[in-house]
Order: sequence, then structure tokens, then C-alpha cells
Amino acid sequence: MVEVQRTDADAPDAHMLLAEYFEDRTIGFAAQDQVYTPVFPARATFTPPAGAFVVLRDDEGQARGCGGIRRIADGERGVRYEVKHLYLRPDTRGRGWGRLMLEDLERRAREWDARELVLDTHHSLEAAAGLYRTSGFVETERFNENSNATRWYSKALD
Repeated sequence: MVEVQRTDADAPDAHMLLAEYFEDRTIGFAAQDQVYTPVFPARATFTPPAGAFVVLRDDEGQARGCGGIRRIADGERGVRYEVKHLYLRPDTRGRGWGRLMLEDLERRAREWDARELVLDTHHSLEAAAGLYRTSGFVETERFNENSNATRWYSKALD
């Protein structure tokens, strides 16, 4: 059974998955003659209730994906959390596991009275954009200065 577990953002499994994610994005950006700037998150950024970081484990207990939410400045709707570093190893994609992680992160945000989830992504990540759209996110105006992002999304949590 696949399981989503909260962990520290700097735990060994989380760090390993983030390193894979950053390497994947670096290669993807280079193919487009762009530079990707990786930033490993600080533990405190994803420590409840400031945020949460999760690792998805497969039936054998192996870490296969990760993601997190972090509290950012309140928006027009009120308390707002940002989804960060949602990643699945390539051989696990298409199984609905990304949606499981996203739903888990949304649940956690709701528990902390979030009124909105936001996220940013790059236009080259079409599968991710599809997941976000089918999960209720809509494109919105830029809300941060992430040089790696070209699209911004939000979801009201009413």
C-alpha cells in the first residue's frame, strides 16, 4: 500500500528525492538554454504549522516522491500556503501518486485554516500543469519572484 508520510525536509530520503528533482530540472532547463537555480529548503520552512514536508513510500517502503507546503503571506482570501517541490520519480508517474501527495498537502493546509493554496511551475511541466488543473487549481497572477517559474496557480479552499 502506498503511503504519504510527514518527514523533515532535510531527512535523508527527502534530501535524496529533492536532489533528484533538482537534477532533473537542471537538465530540463539546459535543454531549453535556460538555467535552473536549485534551493534546498530549510527544515523550519516545512515544520508544522509553518509548513509540512511529505515523502510518498511505495508498497515496499521505498521513498518514491516528495512535496511540501509552506505558509506564505496571507492573500485576499486569508491564510495561504504554497505547494513546493512536488516530485515523483519518473518510473512511478501515471499511477495517481502525485494526486495522493497533493491531496495530502491540501488536507494539512486545511487543518491549519488555509483559505488558499498557491503554487508555481514551469511551462515545460505539462503533466504537472494537468494535475493542478484537474485538482481545482486555476492560473493566477504571479505571486512570487521565483526565477524558475513561468506559470502560477491558485486554489480557493472554501
